[in-house]
Amino acid sequence: MLQQLDKYNAKATFFCVGENVEKHQAIFKTIAFKGHRIGNHGMRHENGWDVDTHTYLKSYSETQKFIPSNLFRPPYGRIKNRQAKELIKLGVEIVMWDVISGDFDPSILPKKCLANVLKHTQNGSIVVFHDSEKAFPNLSFTLPKMLDHFSKVGYRFEHL
Repeated sequence: MLQQLDKYNAKATFFCVGENVEKHQAIFKTIAFKGHRIGNHGMRHENGWDVDTHTYLKSYSETQKFIPSNLFRPPYGRIKNRQAKELIKLGVEIVMWDVISGDFDPSILPKKCLANVLKHTQNGSIVVFHDSEKAFPNLSFTLPKMLDHFSKVGYRFEHL
């Protein structure tokens, strides 16, 4: 993923799960070294609808030890109003998206994943990809083709 981003001089914002950063610190440091921005995605990718506000905020705070960032993306895009209000009080910017690639879904074939991204992405879009083993077949097919397509039409790829 990082090589593809480099090839197109693309900068991304990586919303990282704290326990993954803890396990893979070299990768995390490389992401930051290459000029990408990093945001908090919770310690264990907790679904905000399934946990109480205290647990959710604790997950955010634990992750801040590894990822000191004011950006937060709710795992699954699910966050209760109370959780959001408490994070905003802390000065956190909650970041959602307008295009989700679907790369994480093994039932979606790579060509369909690409078609989804190309169809829905427009100037200023925030497109979500996942850097995981499960998503890799779709990510490795879609990301380079998406970067190539939108580079040819004059888009730039910037972090938030």
